[in-house]
Amino acid sequence: MGSYIEINDTLQITKEQGFPVELNWKQHLKNPYTAEQFKDKVFEFKNKSNIRNYQMPPVRNFLVENINGKWLYWGLVHVIEVKHDYINKTTSGKFKIIYINTPDEMKMAHNIIDRNKDTLFSFN
Repeated sequence: MGSYIEINDTLQITKEQGFPVELNWKQHLKNPYTAEQFKDKVFEFKNKSNIRNYQMPPVRNFLVENINGKWLYWGLVHVIEVKHDYINKTTSGKFKIIYINTPDEMKMAHNIIDRNKDTLFSFN
């Protein structure tokens, strides 16, 4: 008898799941955010499908905003708490932003890290 647990290095979430409302990619392109602006802030995510574990600090996880199935790579986070709901098979938790990609890094990140054409975010 076994169980299924997914190990992630990417926290890919929607606004509904807890992606920070403070981060808006159109605004970021005009006036870039920095991690320093969020250094003392703890964010929460919820109801991520499946039972997942994330890299533990000091190891980074990628922060990705899922916008209608397209992935926008924002930067790096430390996942500092994880809670599993074994009945509903979901994962929730808390994270801190440790780095925010510059607009140029953001535009290049998917091609460097991911390369899945189905999830490629368009900046147009």
